[in-house]
Amino acid sequence: MQETRVKRHPLKTARTLVLGVALCAAVGLGCFFAGRRSVGEEEKPVRLDAVVLEARLTEISELAVVDYHYTNMVQFENSSDFYGVRLPFTTKGFILTYDGEIKAGVDLRDTGVAVGENAVTVRLPEAKILSHEIDENSLEIFDEKTSIFNPFTVEDFTAFQAAQKAAMEEKAVESGLLEAAAERARRDVALLLRSLLPEEYSLTVR
Repeated sequence: MQETRVKRHPLKTARTLVLGVALCAAVGLGCFFAGRRSVGEEEKPVRLDAVVLEARLTEISELAVVDYHYTNMVQFENSSDFYGVRLPFTTKGFILTYDGEIKAGVDLRDTGVAVGENAVTVRLPEAKILSHEIDENSLEIFDEKTSIFNPFTVEDFTAFQAAQKAAMEEKAVESGLLEAAAERARRDVALLLRSLLPEEYSLTVR
């Protein structure tokens, strides 16, 4: 049996080779540019949103940064009078000592954040007293005087405690408590946000 061979024309063979090479080149270039586009997308600068940063700070809500501990000794005395004349046997009073704690800081829910080109500016609200607690276990009463004609009432203790709290808060503020709280809040917020920002961003906390 005689084998039949098909002769290929030289021009057709050359054209097939050229088409094959062109196809391979096209695929290679497509992969190259696709890869560059992918890399470009990965290296695109991160877009920061002020709302996102504000939400991150709001999650903390209150940033209590400075504690003011104190021990106070005060005297309470009260008596009934009649047209400016103290009535006898109506004097009541005591000497009281106790420990307290005042916390000052900022409410981060009122923070303002502005994002510019590679820059973030944070404006914190003013520092304020966030809480003031008296340690009930530390209360001690000395030299108590009572009178059946002028007994102690709940109102006596309530008004006395409120007046003493106000006096101690005023003393704490005069000692620089709020200034220390504001400075500490600026430092803590800067540390928190610095970890969230890209290196090329500057950060200002006021």
